[in-house]
Amino acid sequence: MSASQPLESSPSPEPPVTPQGPDIPTLLVKIFGKDRPGITAGLFDTLAAYSVDVVDIEQVVTRGRIVLCALVTAPTAGGTTEGDLRATVHSWAESLKLQAEIISGTGDNRPRGYGRSHVTVLGHPLTAESTAAIAARITSTGGNIDRVFRLAKYPVTAVEFAVSGTGTEELRSALAPEAAGIGVDVAVVSAGLSRRAQRLVVMDVDSTLIQDEVIELFAAHAGCEAEVAEVTERAMRGELDFEQSLHARVALLAGLDVSVVDKVRSEVRLTPGARTLIRTLKRLGYQVGVVSGGFTQVTDDLKERLGLDFASANTLEVVDGKLTGRVTGDIVDRAGKARLLRSFAAEAGVPLAQTVAIGDGANDLDMLNTAGLGVAFNAKPVVREAAHTAVNVPFLDTVLYLLGVTREEVEAADGLVE
Repeated sequence: MSASQPLESSPSPEPPVTPQGPDIPTLLVKIFGKDRPGITAGLFDTLAAYSVDVVDIEQVVTRGRIVLCALVTAPTAGGTTEGDLRATVHSWAESLKLQAEIISGTGDNRPRGYGRSHVTVLGHPLTAESTAAIAARITSTGGNIDRVFRLAKYPVTAVEFAVSGTGTEELRSALAPEAAGIGVDVAVVSAGLSRRAQRLVVMDVDSTLIQDEVIELFAAHAGCEAEVAEVTERAMRGELDFEQSLHARVALLAGLDVSVVDKVRSEVRLTPGARTLIRTLKRLGYQVGVVSGGFTQVTDDLKERLGLDFASANTLEVVDGKLTGRVTGDIVDRAGKARLLRSFAAEAGVPLAQTVAIGDGANDLDMLNTAGLGVAFNAKPVVREAAHTAVNVPFLDTVLYLLGVTREEVEAADGLVE
């Protein structure tokens, strides 16, 4: 290439080509009635006789009743008229004991607003009153509800609102206090490709992945469970410095035989839904890790049993087959958990914006706020107020609904493998 020749520039993105302009006549054909096989095919077979183009389709089946909407161009070929199409569609619907409504207009659906978010609502149960409150709050922010569908019917009812017209952060700020006041859980995430990207999920262990506080299980064997539990509770509420409280609690374990490790491992109880959450995430291509203010003597075992990609925790020092009452290495505290999240994300090649963190205690807050989505799971009040979203039901796999995964998809995947 000579110096006089211009460099070839990258082609500019071209506007989308659409066969229907904003002013072209269109018809919204709506069909209602008892669902049965063949309704959708029958409607479009009927419309095909008028050579119309399909602009949009929406179909919903609820408790055996179908609502089918088709937005099509008005007939123009072969001398047929809109009246002919109307008569034919109504006749076809009546033959199947369905109702039909046809509305004239122009163009496609109006453009969605600039901001697009997914609002997931979890209720146990989900009442009409709470649904009304959430919908009203969305409207008050300037948002429009474009679509609603159910993600799960048990163990909780989970529905997702597709919202446009308002910013994700504004929507999240408006819905969080509303949700807390009416007793439902709400998560707000931005719509877009990043929600479907393979991500990294990092969880706290004690009272999150498992139902127990590991140090209390050790303390029960040392005869000081009540004393340790009191200090743990104060630390999780943020009333005590975590590192100081850890050293104080671990000191009470001095002299325990190392054989107690196997006993504690056998006593650990996974949170309901933990296996389902991890199994499903792995099938989706996510990487999954844990960070804990507990101990590697337990987290390493959990990593192996559950097939986790990452695990990090404190390590109890053992000398001559006995616990010394000390920990070795760097302390995994509040700042340490956030640091480890960053480290795991870098190793996994996942941007922080595409990470999810789950925890319940004050020492999880930095990690929750560092992640793209921080989920407070049955958390202390200070954590619920600061996290992006909160889940207050005892099923860890409900986090899947926040990622747009439905219960039916989970069960279908289990059925194919197991």
